[in-house]
Amino acid sequence: MQHLPYLQQLGINTLWVNPVIESAQEDYGYDVSDYYAIDPLFGTMNEAKAFIKEVHKRDMKIIFDFPLNHTSAQHYWFQEALKGPDNPYRDFYIWADAPEDREFPNNWASNFSGSAWTKEPNGNQFYLHLFKESMPDLNWDNLAVRKAMLSVAKFWVDNGIDGFRFDAFIYIDKPEDLPDDKSVSSGEFGSGQQVTEYGTNLKIYLQEFISDLKKYKQDLFIIGEATTADSDTAVTYLGAENNLLDAIITFNYFPEVDDEKDARLPAKKLAGRLDKLKFKTVMSEWQKKVADKKGAILYWNSHDSVRGVSRFGDDEAFRDNSSKMLATLMYLQQGIPLIYYGEEIGQKNLIYEDIGKIETPGVEDFYNKAKKIGYSDESILYHLNHVAKDVARGIMQWDSSKYAGFSTAKPWIGWYQEEKYNITDQEADSDSILNYYRKLLSLKKERLFIDGSFDLKNSKETLYIYERLLEDQKALIYCNFSDIPEVVQVDQELQKNWSIAIQNDGNTLDGTTLSLAPFGAIVFRNQLT
Repeated sequence: MQHLPYLQQLGINTLWVNPVIESAQEDYGYDVSDYYAIDPLFGTMNEAKAFIKEVHKRDMKIIFDFPLNHTSAQHYWFQEALKGPDNPYRDFYIWADAPEDREFPNNWASNFSGSAWTKEPNGNQFYLHLFKESMPDLNWDNLAVRKAMLSVAKFWVDNGIDGFRFDAFIYIDKPEDLPDDKSVSSGEFGSGQQVTEYGTNLKIYLQEFISDLKKYKQDLFIIGEATTADSDTAVTYLGAENNLLDAIITFNYFPEVDDEKDARLPAKKLAGRLDKLKFKTVMSEWQKKVADKKGAILYWNSHDSVRGVSRFGDDEAFRDNSSKMLATLMYLQQGIPLIYYGEEIGQKNLIYEDIGKIETPGVEDFYNKAKKIGYSDESILYHLNHVAKDVARGIMQWDSSKYAGFSTAKPWIGWYQEEKYNITDQEADSDSILNYYRKLLSLKKERLFIDGSFDLKNSKETLYIYERLLEDQKALIYCNFSDIPEVVQVDQELQKNWSIAIQNDGNTLDGTTLSLAPFGAIVFRNQLT
C-alpha cells in the first residue's frame, strides 16, 4: 500500500492484480481453491478491502485476475465431485470414459505435460484438465457453473473491484463429442487447447456473463486473455455495446523467425529472433481493426512472457536506450498501455542455472525431447532462459539493498541487486528510464495519442515509423529497432513549427537528415494550421 503514491506518480490509473484469491499455489494462484477468500500469502480480506479503498482514494481503478476455465483440485466443488456421479457438483466438471481400446478418452495433451485426462482416484471416469492435473476444467455448459461464477464476480464487485481480466476464457466451451486432435499421428498427443479454443457457444456464454455482470454494475472494465487471437478473431469478441469484452490481450504480437529453429522441437520453447517485418504487419492489422474499437492492449512485457528489454532490446550495452525505444514504439500507438512491474526501470530477465527450478508449462516434455536428439543440459538451459516465463518474475527492484528493497527476508524467487536499475536511484536521475516513462505516459494521455488516427509508414526492416493525426495536431514517431545507428531522410517541414516531444539519447537532426542512435527514438509534434 505504501507504494501507491509511486504508481500514481508514474502515471498509472488502473492496477491489474494477478491472482490473490485463495489457491493451492501450484500455478502462481491460477489454481483457485476458494473464490471468496484472499490467500493468506497475501494478507486478509480486511487488508484487501483497505487496499482497494486506498486505490480509489487516489482516483485509480483496480481489476482482478479471474481464472474462469478451471479451479484447483482442492476446491470444495471438485472435492465434492470426486464423491461420485450422483453428487450435485459432479457436473461442475468435465468427465468422460476411456474407450476399451484406449488409455484415455481422447488424445488431448495437457498444457503442462502428458494427457489432459486423469482418472479419478475412486472410480473409473476421467476428468479433463487442459492445464495441470491439479487444475480440473469447469463445465461451462452447466448453467449452475455459470451462475456460481457470476456470484463470485458479483462478490468481488461488492468489495470494490472495478473489473476483471478473464483468464483463459477462450477454452471454456468444449465440443460435446470431445473429438481427437486430428492434426497429429495416431498414438501421439494432440492439443486439447487447439480443439477447444473459440468454441461454438463461447460468445453466448461470454455475452450472458458480461450482460448479467454489467446489469449489476454498469461501468466495469473487462479484459479477456485470448492467447492465440489474431486481429480478426479479436474483433468478434470485442464491444461493450454487445455485452462483449472491453479489451483483449493476445500473445500473437511477436512472430519469430521460426525457419531458424530446430523443427524437431516445439518452436515456442526455442529462443528465436523477432521477425520485424511480420511484426509490423501484425501491429498494423491490430491498429486498423482492433484499436478502432478501443480494444487493443499494448505491451512488451507480462507475467506470461520474458522481459521485453532482454528479448527485443539489449539488456547490456543499450539497456537504457532500448528500454526507452520499446516504450515509445509501443505505447504511443492506439490502445491501452499495459506496464509490467519493473519495465519502467529496465528490469531484465532472471537467469536460471537449474532446469529443475523452472516451472513454465511444457518444460519437462521439452527437456526429454531435446535430450533424446542430443541437446546438452547447457543448450537446453540457454533456450529456456530465453523463453520461460519464470525469468520475467523476479522481484521488484526498489533499491540496491540486499533484497532489492522488496523484503527483509530472502525472497522465494530470484532477484538482482543492482545499482542504477532500481527505483531509488532512478528517482534521482532526470535522464533515467523511470523519468522517461513518466513523461511518455503523460504524453500518452493527450487526446492526440488516445483518439488520433494511426499510419505506419513504409521503411526498412529495422525502422518503425508512424504518424498520429487528430484534427489540427500531428505527431511523427521514429524508432530504430536495432543496435546500430540508422539515418533517415525526413521532410523539410520537420524544421518548421515542429517540436521534439520526447526522445532518448544520441539522436540528431541536421537539415533533412535524422540520425538515430542504436535503439534511438524521437517524437516530433506539430500544431497544424
